[in-house]
Amino acid sequence: MQYISDEEYKIISRYLFLSLAIKTLQGDLMKIHNEQVFRISDPYIRLLESAIEMAKEERQVLKITMRDHGLKVERSGQRRDFTVYTYFVNNKEEKRSYYNPAIRKKVLTIIEDLFESVDLKGKRPTEV
Repeated sequence: MQYISDEEYKIISRYLFLSLAIKTLQGDLMKIHNEQVFRISDPYIRLLESAIEMAKEERQVLKITMRDHGLKVERSGQRRDFTVYTYFVNNKEEKRSYYNPAIRKKVLTIIEDLFESVDLKGKRPTEV
C-alpha cells in the first residue's frame, strides 16, 4: 500500500540521494587530501568543499521540511544489486527498493548539478 504522496516522495528521495552525494564527495575529498591524487590539488579541493557546503545547506532545508511533515527515511537492507530504504510518513512506513546502478546515476546527476552551481570566482587564493 502506498502511503506517500508524490510531493512527500520528492522531498524524501531528494534528501536521501543528496545525503549519498555528500558522502561520496566527502570520500573523494579525503582521497585527495590523503593520497595526493593531483599535482595541484587546491582547485579540486575548493570545488569539492563548495559543492559539499551547498549540498549540506540544501539538505538542512530538506531536513526541516521533513521534520515539519513527519517524514523520515532509513536504509533497511540490501539484496544483491538492490538497496532497500524505508520511508516513514506520520508513523506509517513504506519500503522502496533501488537498483544500485540507478542510485549511482541519481547521485552522479546531483553531483553534476552541484558542480554546475558552484561559483569559485570569489574563492581563488591570492596570487604571489
